[in-house]
Amino acid sequence: MSKSLRIALLIALTLNAAPLTAQEPKRPFGTLREQAERQQAWLKERLESVLPALMKKHSIDMWVIPMREYMEDPVFSSLVSPTTFYARRRTIYVFFDRCQHGRQLAAAECVERLALGGSSQGGLYKDYRSPRRVEAAVGGRQAELWGDAQWQLLREVVEQRNPKTIGINSSRTFAFSDGLTAGEREGMSTALGTKWTSRFKRAEALPLELIASRLPSEEQAFKELTTLVHQLIARMFSNEVITPGVTRTQDLVWWWRQQVNDLGLGTWFQPSVSVQRQGATAEQLGDNPIIARGDVLWCDVGITAMRLNTDTQHNGYVLREGETDAPPGIKKALANSNRMQDILFDETRPGRSGNEILGSVLTRMKSEGLNGTMYSHPIGMHGHGAGPLIGLWDYQEGVPGRGDAKVIPSMWFSAELQVTTPVPEWSGQSVRMPQEEDFIIGADGKPRWALKRQSELHLVRPPVS
Repeated sequence: MSKSLRIALLIALTLNAAPLTAQEPKRPFGTLREQAERQQAWLKERLESVLPALMKKHSIDMWVIPMREYMEDPVFSSLVSPTTFYARRRTIYVFFDRCQHGRQLAAAECVERLALGGSSQGGLYKDYRSPRRVEAAVGGRQAELWGDAQWQLLREVVEQRNPKTIGINSSRTFAFSDGLTAGEREGMSTALGTKWTSRFKRAEALPLELIASRLPSEEQAFKELTTLVHQLIARMFSNEVITPGVTRTQDLVWWWRQQVNDLGLGTWFQPSVSVQRQGATAEQLGDNPIIARGDVLWCDVGITAMRLNTDTQHNGYVLREGETDAPPGIKKALANSNRMQDILFDETRPGRSGNEILGSVLTRMKSEGLNGTMYSHPIGMHGHGAGPLIGLWDYQEGVPGRGDAKVIPSMWFSAELQVTTPVPEWSGQSVRMPQEEDFIIGADGKPRWALKRQSELHLVRPPVS
């Protein structure tokens, strides 16, 4: 058969073949549009309920946040709609608490929200345009604010409202509170003059707590995210994915990335997977070992959806031939790690700083004979979120500055820690059991798991023949 005849036959077969049925994509949290609707509702609730309370708490009656495109303030994503990805040219958000100036208004109406540049964010801000019109250049559309016109308008807004304090995002301690760039501060200061710049006040706690504060309506979404994480880890640490003697740890890393991508989701860090093995050191195992029977498995994974992030570390065990469960010593290692979580829950409550919690946890840990470290952090809009650090893995004596922030109600944490335990079945070799599980500080101040914690090892069983 000639080449041209073979091509003609192939084309004919293709044209006459039954059409392929498109597979409906998996959308565990709905379509992007449905997710955006949830996020917009959260934004409205946050601006109407959380923000006014925080401005009053910190005695800031005006909060000014100027930023330029691609140099957004860290608080930006907590202030804008899910359809807004960057600041527009220059955007200046102004929040003014009229109730601190004697107005008798409902709490949701106290704070006036102005956007000097940018959009109304779905009607949540009063947006300003330039008073001039350039018919020929812009087809009759009202021009956007630009350059000095924005700063002049800011001065007019300030003078009309006569604030007692003007909160600015400047901090040497918290990145989340240090969004005011040198150039924007210079432009704002020049426009306002000494009368108003003398009323500048570092608003360190305001953006920090606004970013950290989560809503009850967000908790259900976070539970859904965490449920998916647990389900994916259970699959990854099973014979569905692992073939002992064949599968490498990096195969699991990329399995996770692909699964998350196929679900239309993202992640905020590259996953990690490692093993511990009887008689072998980490150096001997290397960076990408082949998984063997008898290995203790560990993963650090997360997913991102609807501007929310998870962070989870679980552990597993690859059963040897004839085993039906992990050795008691390895199960005890996990139980010791669970005990460390219990102590953290006992010591975490609103009003305490991260350093205070860390000191109490380590004192109790040592009194119970546990050999561990504590390095928990807030989570939510960011993976390593706004709020107090409860230790760092290499700073167990406390974290000056960032560890001095205080826990507030309605914030989320990752309980990240490890306990190292000698295992009799491994001739006394120590097994390090890191765990990380997300939890919620409720409005009542009590901690609870976003879903649940890992109290049993994932077991990789022999395949069913």
